[in-house]
Amino acid sequence: MKKTLISVVLISLASAFVLLAQTREPRKPENARFGNPTNTGRNLQDLFYGVVKALDKNEMVLEKTKFGVDQAIKLDAKTKFYHDENPSTFANLKTGDQVWIQVKTEKKTGEMLAKRVYTGVIAPTLRK
Repeated sequence: MKKTLISVVLISLASAFVLLAQTREPRKPENARFGNPTNTGRNLQDLFYGVVKALDKNEMVLEKTKFGVDQAIKLDAKTKFYHDENPSTFANLKTGDQVWIQVKTEKKTGEMLAKRVYTGVIAPTLRK
């Protein structure tokens, strides 16, 4: 009886070790705390970001851009402005504002023309 009891205990311990060895660690996200970058800020992916350094009726100069240097963006009469999901005007822009811009780049000269300028809260539905 002692042999069967010992064998049952040993078998149960062995099966417990096998089960512990088979358990998997929880799957970690691909990019630790920020998650998958293709899902984050989906509505901002194609926009050009910068902080307004200087303003003019025909041009704005942005700093802190993806190029690492100040970048001039041309403005024209067709440029649309949005602030917190609502239509806005050029007059509401000021230096120091964070802006996201939908740009059209001239292939020959490389100049960027702003089609839409967003400030404040950006809704993905406005980008259509």
